[in-house]
Amino acid sequence: MLNRSKTWAVVLLVATFVAGIAVGAGGRALWARRAEAAASPSHGPDRMLASLAQELRLTPAEHDSLAAILQQHWTRMNAVWDAVRPRFDSVRVEMDSAVVRQLTPDQAAKYRDHVTRYRHRQEQERQGGGKKQ
Repeated sequence: MLNRSKTWAVVLLVATFVAGIAVGAGGRALWARRAEAAASPSHGPDRMLASLAQELRLTPAEHDSLAAILQQHWTRMNAVWDAVRPRFDSVRVEMDSAVVRQLTPDQAAKYRDHVTRYRHRQEQERQGGGKKQ
């Protein structure tokens, strides 16, 4: 009986050690991902410019020129999106209604929850620097 207790104690100790390594590695990866997200702009012309600057190795003059161009066009693209957004939302409501009509009441509730979480997460990423909940 004593040997069996020692065996279980060793197994539990090893399992705890392995779990600690897994949690530590996962935490480190999460920490690195959040630090990277905080270091780079979340969206918009700044994010695009940061990506281009890194990939194309822009000179300071090129960086400034592209920043002005991207900012100008980003403002215009946002104006277009603002005009189109109500129609897009209307089509999305129609799509959701059509999907829900094909589902059981339980599935429909789960679908609505899923869509709500997804859209909330997308909105947070657009507004809050890529933060996910």
